[in-house]
Amino acid sequence: MTASSPLPDRAAAPALLRLSGIRKAFGGVCALEGVDLEVRAGEVHAVCGENGAGKSTLMKIMSGVYQPDAGSIHCRGQPVRFASTRAAAARGVVMIHQELNLIPHLTVAENIYLAREPRRGWFIDRRRQRADAQRCLDRLGAAISPEALVHTLPVAQQQMVEIAKALSMDADVLIMDEPTSSLTEAETRQLFEVMRELRRGGVGIVYISHRLDEMAQIVDRVTVLRDGRQVATGAFADTTVDAIVAQMVGRALDEKFPPRRSVPRSEVLLEVHALQRRPAFGPVSFELRRGEILGFAGLMGAGRTEVARAIFGADPKDGGRIRLHGQDLVIHSPIDAIGHGIAYVCEDRKAHGLALEMSVGENITLANLAAVCGPGGFIRFGAEQQTARDYIEALGIRTPGPQQRARLLSGGNQQKVVIAKWLFRQARVIIFDEPTRGIDVGAKVAIYELMDRLAAEGIGVILISSELPEILGLTDRVAVFHAGRIAAVLPTRRTSQEDILLHASGLDRVRAAQSSHEDLSALAAVAP
Repeated sequence: MTASSPLPDRAAAPALLRLSGIRKAFGGVCALEGVDLEVRAGEVHAVCGENGAGKSTLMKIMSGVYQPDAGSIHCRGQPVRFASTRAAAARGVVMIHQELNLIPHLTVAENIYLAREPRRGWFIDRRRQRADAQRCLDRLGAAISPEALVHTLPVAQQQMVEIAKALSMDADVLIMDEPTSSLTEAETRQLFEVMRELRRGGVGIVYISHRLDEMAQIVDRVTVLRDGRQVATGAFADTTVDAIVAQMVGRALDEKFPPRRSVPRSEVLLEVHALQRRPAFGPVSFELRRGEILGFAGLMGAGRTEVARAIFGADPKDGGRIRLHGQDLVIHSPIDAIGHGIAYVCEDRKAHGLALEMSVGENITLANLAAVCGPGGFIRFGAEQQTARDYIEALGIRTPGPQQRARLLSGGNQQKVVIAKWLFRQARVIIFDEPTRGIDVGAKVAIYELMDRLAAEGIGVILISSELPEILGLTDRVAVFHAGRIAAVLPTRRTSQEDILLHASGLDRVRAAQSSHEDLSALAAVAP
C-alpha cells in the first residue's frame, strides 16, 4: 500500500484546529471520552472507526453542531467554543455531512449560497449567484447546471452540490463525512484532485470514509476511534489497512466475507418475466430460487434500482409479469408487495426506510402493526416492546433500548432496524439495495452474516451493490445490467470482476461484433 506523497514540511505545519480531552455524553451514554485530534495546514487527516465509535459526534463538535461536555478547542492557537455551525464557519471550519442537507425544490445555485446570497442593494444578485455557483461546480469538474432543481438530480450529483457548497465558503478546515459514498469512480477521482488542490493551498481536511482502501490515495495521517476512545494516531504511510481494521474492531478480521452456510434450492421462488418501464428499463426477466442470494450488478443508471422499485410497487410498470411460488401477483403499490411477502431495504434508509423521530420499537413493528394490536385496534405496548427486544437481541442492534429514537443510532444499527422490520413482517423475498453504504467494516460483516442466515432459512435475497467484491463474495449468481436490460446472468463462483465489467459496460457486444466481423472477413478472404 502506497500513501499519498507528503508535502514539504507538512509535519511541521501549523495546527489549524486542535481538540484536547474531548468528552461528550448523551443521556448517560458516553459517546466520546478523552479524545485528542489535531488538524494541520495542508494535510488530509482520516478519522476511522466502526459505526458508533464516535466519529460523527467528534465531527459535529468540531463543526459547532454539538458542544463538548469537557475538553478544549483551539483554532489557530486561540481557544474557541463554537456555539453553532455558523460560528464554526466564521472561523473557517466547515463540514460536508454524509446525509444530504439540500432543499429539493431550490436550484443548485440557491442551495450553494443559501442564507449567503450575493446582493445588489435590497435584492439578490441572481446573475452573480449563478456565476459564482458555476465556478464552484467547474472546480469540481461537475457537469451540473446551476439552474437545475436539486430534486431532479441523481444522488451522486446532489453529493457534488454539497461539496461545491462547502468549497464556496473558503474553509481553512474542511470536514468530509463519507463524501464518496454516492460517487462513481470517476467522480471520486475528480474529488481527490480537488482535495489535493485544497491541500496544496494549505487547507486542512478531516476525512471520514469506510472505504479504507481509497485512503491510500489521499490520506497523510489517521486517527482510530473505538467505543468513543482514541486508539491510535499516526502517519498513514506507517500502517496498513489490516492494522487499522484490527484497531477499529479490537480484533483481526481474517475473513472479510464470512463462509456461506446457505445453499440455493432448485425451487423457483420469484419469477420476473418481461418487466419494463420505458425508458428506464426493460424488458427484464430473471428467476430467484429459494435460499439463493442473487446479485444485481451494473454501472450507475443501468436500471438495477428501477427494477427493484417496480417489483416492490414503488414505481409503475408498463408491462411484464411477477410470479411468487408460481402464482401471478398484482402489485400496484408497496402495500400490495408487502402483502405478498416482498420487502425492499432501500438505498437511502433515512429518507425511505425509517421513521427517524419514532422509536426503535415503533420502527420494528411499523410494517406489521396488526401483530401487536388488540381486538379494538389499539397497540399493545407490552407486545411491541417485547417484539422489539427480541429483534434487538437477535440482530445485535446496539441501542439503549426499544424506546431510543431511530435517528440517534449509528448507520449500521439503523440498517439492522430496517431489516428487523421486514423480518417481523415475515417477508419471503427481501431486496437489499446498497445495504452496506456508509457502514463500517465490522457492521458490514454482521450484515453479510445476516443475509446468509436469511438465505439459509429459505428466504430469497436480491443484493444490489456497486461494490464488485461484495457481489463476488456474497452471491450465488449475478445478473449484470446494461442500459436497462440484463446483459448476462453469471454463476458467481465461475466469474470475475473483469467478466462483470465487460457485460456491464457493453464491451461484450462490441467484442462479439468485432469477432463476427473478423470471421466474415476471413470467410471473404478464402471465398472463391
